[in-house]
Amino acid sequence: MDSTDPRQHVVETADRLFYARGVQAVGMDELRQAAGVSLKRLYALFPSKEEIVLAVLARRHRLWEEGVRERVDRSDTPRARLLAVYDHLADWFAEDSFRGCGFINAFGELGAVSPQVAEAARAHKRSFQDYVAALVETAGGPPDLGPQLCILAEGAQTTAAIAGTPEAAAQARRAAEVLVQAAMPSERSDGGGQRTRDA
Repeated sequence: MDSTDPRQHVVETADRLFYARGVQAVGMDELRQAAGVSLKRLYALFPSKEEIVLAVLARRHRLWEEGVRERVDRSDTPRARLLAVYDHLADWFAEDSFRGCGFINAFGELGAVSPQVAEAARAHKRSFQDYVAALVETAGGPPDLGPQLCILAEGAQTTAAIAGTPEAAAQARRAAEVLVQAAMPSERSDGGGQRTRDA
């Protein structure tokens, strides 16, 4: 349900419309009708459409971080936390409303003409990379594993959006398992007190 705060209500309405159809396909008049506010009120809240787009992206960033962290925090080992990122993607891809990454979509539409939108997209991706890097560090993995896992996650989002099916999440998860195992072979005892590494 939309927030009772007028500004947040407009952002939530814009998010739904922009994500479903694209930013440029939705005019300010259509947005104000859907939000139930006058055009004068809409421009008082947001002097430009770009400001609405940036507010929508800020909202999406918060929701993404909350969703990923909630899924990761369910896992009880550092390695499982790494793979839980892809479980979050699987949940997201299965939603009827899924249309790919809102930041990639906005960057594709507006990145060349709006430096602020381009920077918002880059900042969002950097934040995710930093988060995964921290998970890798906690798990004892090498630094280059983080970017590799992020590329898998980003590729899965684009693939799922184009294909219209959620299978890319499971495929990316299996690939991530291979990368994690190769980067961090699990240790076990050989029965004589020596530590060996599983292949």
